[in-house]
Amino acid sequence: MPRFAAIDVGSNAMRLRVVEANGPRDIREVASERAPIRLGRDVFLTGRLAPAALLEAVDALKHFREVMRAAGVDAYRAVATSAVRESQNAEVLVERATREAGVKLDVIEGVEEARLVLVAVLHAVEVGARRALLIDIGGGSVEFTALSGDTPRASVSLPLGTVRLQEAFLAGDQAVTPERRELLEEYLTRLLDEAQVLHGFKPDVVIATGGNVDAIAALAPAATDDGVGIDVAAMRVLRDQLAAVSASERRERWGLRGDRADVIVPASFVLASVAARVGCEAIVAPGVGLKDGILAELIDRSFRVWDERGEQAEVEAEAIELGKKYRFDEAHARHVAELSVSLFDQLADLHRMGAEERTLLRLAALLHDIGDFVGFESHHKHSYYLIQHADLMGLSPSHKEVVANVARYHRKSMPDLSHPGYRKLDRRERTTVRKLAALLRVADAFDREHQGKVLEVAVRLTPGRIALRAVANPKTAGENALSLERWTALRKADLMEDVFECDVKVDGAEAVAPPRALA
Repeated sequence: MPRFAAIDVGSNAMRLRVVEANGPRDIREVASERAPIRLGRDVFLTGRLAPAALLEAVDALKHFREVMRAAGVDAYRAVATSAVRESQNAEVLVERATREAGVKLDVIEGVEEARLVLVAVLHAVEVGARRALLIDIGGGSVEFTALSGDTPRASVSLPLGTVRLQEAFLAGDQAVTPERRELLEEYLTRLLDEAQVLHGFKPDVVIATGGNVDAIAALAPAATDDGVGIDVAAMRVLRDQLAAVSASERRERWGLRGDRADVIVPASFVLASVAARVGCEAIVAPGVGLKDGILAELIDRSFRVWDERGEQAEVEAEAIELGKKYRFDEAHARHVAELSVSLFDQLADLHRMGAEERTLLRLAALLHDIGDFVGFESHHKHSYYLIQHADLMGLSPSHKEVVANVARYHRKSMPDLSHPGYRKLDRRERTTVRKLAALLRVADAFDREHQGKVLEVAVRLTPGRIALRAVANPKTAGENALSLERWTALRKADLMEDVFECDVKVDGAEAVAPPRALA
């Protein structure tokens, strides 16, 4: 039976879980490890991972690797969350993890963290048709996801993690003073006010995850229809009791671990504040987390039950919502996306890319013009910025960079190493961007006037030449009304010629197009 592993490099601790799977729901735990390394302590105060913490983290990863090797792990994924992604020297840990520990470490964004936790929750809780609010409390951030049934409707990551709040507002081992409590509650109120996902949302069920959530559930339990939960009224009493004594007394009185006794207090404040906003009396605590979501996804993909099409559809739906936020021309965006993937499919023998790159091209095509919201003249650059800073669940940071760069090069200058966004990509990603941008530039040209006059583009390949023939849409244009589109496509085929090292011809364009140097 195949074995899988998940490594979670969190802000408060590092965790490893190894399981053996006989099927998507037939799983047996093989090993579980936890290293109490608080990476977030220095990052949230200084912005950098401390040398001592780096050394401890690498040593922990070496140990995790040995455990995985001994267990015979077939596939794994290792991720780092808030503390590492916010640190100025994150690349040092990523590089040393690979070189010294033999572990490939992905630094993921908050929205990807929320997605993986959602995967774990949906494997553990039958949400059904209910509206649900998912709260994942980590050491550096808290992720909120609103669900309608099993479908995420909105997600946001806020800097409300327990280690962050502990270091910023609370005094180490000491009891919480009234002044510090007031300051913490004011900060929570201000940040939660900014969370659009909570505005007016009245969930049928609230689900919370994270180590502190599980600890609170053990101390203030409630029986829910979905299993173990937290009694909110009892939690508020517990919160005040915990805050009134020192961390050492919490360890003795409630039997808490040393690295849990301090951060359980800010966790209880966060949960109590959110519960008050949404009006819930109980919170479901399914006892799963990030590493469980990683494992569930690895196993489902291995046994070929992962819904690839559904995942792609969800990412595309998020892209459409992002476009609407910036008032894009949806009809144009969808039409260019269809023309782009059609060119992708017809030129498969030349570009030799796969389904993953096809999806990235489609997303870039959908979002290529959102920069118009900021200003038309440099809207390609604005599109890059807006995509780069958007939360698109299911899209990794590296994939988002590719999408942003492809959108950036749909017009004007071609990819160049003098451009910072393109320069920071690795060699493989740069090649991908050049190929996909070449296709997007031409597809966008064939809808120059945003009127859908070109129904489709037929490709004819001969040695050293790509011939493109625009087919008129009889509903919007006659065959003789495509002169501008043909001319623009020929003018914007420069990158296609460069990337694929061949001449590009557009049927019917030669008679109207001036030399490219003059166009």
